[in-house]
Amino acid sequence: GGQIAVDTDRGVISAPLVVDALGWKRILAGGAGYQPPDAPLSRGLEVHPAARSDEFEVWINRRYVPAGYGWSFPAGEEVRVGIGSFDPNFGVRRTTDLLAEDNGLERDGYQGNWIPHRLRPATGDGVFFVGDSAGHCLPTTAEGIRTALYFGIALGTELRAVAEGRQTRQQALAAYHQFNEDHRPQFEKMLRLQQILPRIHPRLVKPILKAFSFGPFGRRIFNRYLDFASPEFAGTLAGPPVLRDRQPASH
Repeated sequence: GGQIAVDTDRGVISAPLVVDALGWKRILAGGAGYQPPDAPLSRGLEVHPAARSDEFEVWINRRYVPAGYGWSFPAGEEVRVGIGSFDPNFGVRRTTDLLAEDNGLERDGYQGNWIPHRLRPATGDGVFFVGDSAGHCLPTTAEGIRTALYFGIALGTELRAVAEGRQTRQQALAAYHQFNEDHRPQFEKMLRLQQILPRIHPRLVKPILKAFSFGPFGRRIFNRYLDFASPEFAGTLAGPPVLRDRQPASH
């Protein structure tokens, strides 16, 4: 039903299908939106100096962040070193510098952002939301690329059906909304885990992680985590099984 008008810095653009993939500010939703730090957003900041490393390291250490973790990841000719804080009120610049210094690395190439950690409605006023604008970033791990691809493929499946005349925009909105809400329990479980982790005594962190990370039990836990947004269909055009197996809606 009808065109949706979007007021841009280059004038008004209208289209029958509009997708907001503009990030956590959720610009096309209207209203005040989120204003950090008073919002369910985490902070992330890293430096990426020129260096080589074969180590993939994670620090859960309150010397660096009271609620969150630090990392050092190799990336070709660079090393990405940074801090993620679940508490948006904790500034991460000082401890990002500290972590880099502790690892003998230059503080070069700062990059950071706010990271959503709560699922949001995926539709509103005829607009589809995907990626950070819909909170498609898993709490605790702050993994957002895989989930953005996953929900993006789901949304693309619905939009293609509209473009090919197999369903209406309203039917696509309803289906995509339901697909998003079907995943809410997984996101809420991860958010509860994010809230629990900072309360664990530091001395217990390593044995708990070891128990959950290795052996058959660890593999089972990790596979369940992957199933939150299964990567298996990411290289196909068929879409998630839950959508692929559904009969196309009729007009």
